[in-house]
Amino acid sequence: MYNPFSLEGKTILVTGASSGIGRAIAFETSKLGARLIITGRDRERLEKTFDSLNGQGHDRILADLTIDRDLDNLISGIPQLDGLVYSAGITNPVPFQYVTKEKLDKIFNLNFTSAAILTQKLLQKKLIKREASIVFISSVSGIFCSSPGGSIYSATKGAINGLVKGMAIDLSQRLIRVNSVCPGMVETNIYGGGQITEEQLEEDKKRYPLKRYGKPEEIAFAVIYLLSDASKWVTGSNLLIDGGYTLL
Repeated sequence: MYNPFSLEGKTILVTGASSGIGRAIAFETSKLGARLIITGRDRERLEKTFDSLNGQGHDRILADLTIDRDLDNLISGIPQLDGLVYSAGITNPVPFQYVTKEKLDKIFNLNFTSAAILTQKLLQKKLIKREASIVFISSVSGIFCSSPGGSIYSATKGAINGLVKGMAIDLSQRLIRVNSVCPGMVETNIYGGGQITEEQLEEDKKRYPLKRYGKPEEIAFAVIYLLSDASKWVTGSNLLIDGGYTLL
């Protein structure tokens, strides 16, 4: 059966695959035939993702992308790639007047710098194939809006979208496409640390025209489009998926 979104024959790296959006991306891309290399910092959760994958030939590599040794170990275990998805990320809501260099460095290192450096190293080692697709999970935050205490997180996502534009131009000679997906709030555990209460989250959902947050698999479906041959004329784009939030 004809399927322009098929990932058969494609080898794809997914970071942040141990939970949330990254796990959903790994699961859904495996169902469409991709061979996956998944990575994350939590061994138990990464194994759980690995065990849920469809098909054969997948691999998992435990790594903290902010640690040089782990980054080098990850690269040593990666074959040539048809696709990369950067889903690893953290947030730490704090009012700007209380931002410290330590907090700034921690969030930027994982959300932005580690992905940029990993991509550069993979390119230097010729591990990203011609006509490959690179997808960053960005956010509406920092692009269209922000939130109280969200200045650092927003800054990392704004940086990602700027990086996407420049990389798309620089890598176009090899026909490598670079795009980002910009979700609104998604039902994950990113705010599970108690900084925001359930009551606050429920109240926030009312601000969305579709009256709910997104589901991780809905973000995964957008990523699949950008990884597949269906989007071979799409590069440098920041794909908005927000349930209508930024309309208001």
